[in-house]
Amino acid sequence: MRKDIEGVAFDLDGTLYPNYRLNIRLVPFILKEWHLLSAFGKTREIIRKNQENNPLPGDFYRYQAEITAKILSVEPEELQEKITRLIYRGWEPLFKSVKLFSGVHETLGALKKTGCKMGLLSDFPPEAKLINLGVSGYWDVVLCSEHFGALKPNPLSFIKLAEAMSLPAEKILYVGNSHRYDVAGAAGAGMKTAWIKPALMPKGNKNPKPDFIFSNYRQFNNFMLL
Repeated sequence: MRKDIEGVAFDLDGTLYPNYRLNIRLVPFILKEWHLLSAFGKTREIIRKNQENNPLPGDFYRYQAEITAKILSVEPEELQEKITRLIYRGWEPLFKSVKLFSGVHETLGALKKTGCKMGLLSDFPPEAKLINLGVSGYWDVVLCSEHFGALKPNPLSFIKLAEAMSLPAEKILYVGNSHRYDVAGAAGAGMKTAWIKPALMPKGNKNPKPDFIFSNYRQFNNFMLL
């Protein structure tokens, strides 16, 4: 185990499993609810822009529904219930059939055995997903950025993660698949970062540079554990 790292924290979606394995299962939903999904995606980008300097005040889920409702020209109360039912709760059972990246169980188990603290921070509520993926037993801390009104890459949820893990940010390695959200957000909070390389590498220089780039969990193990 690396001596400069006392805790390892992970993103969930696209980091513990390939996104395409969920997206395939979402095809019926995408075809049926395309307008809702498109508006929801636009809303998340609006929220990220609005919270660049500050977390959002008040009820995050109400605020999210109000923006989405304005895009769709519907009532926010009805839409908030629909988003919860169809997206938050509706997608969770799909994870029972989503296969993890090869080596994830071995990596998480090996890290746990070293005694390092284990954290997870996701933009979406992760608890049911972790149970359905079969990886709920590894974590000391599990957090959702929405609960702080600060979606990635806002550093607030990463700061809260370090506090919950009772470690200085610089002693934590954060592992994620998104440079824009995971690497930039964690680095902005003072954490070390590991980026799981996408199949199609985006062009151009990526700043801040991750401390480690890997394409499979065997490489990650060699970096962390040997």
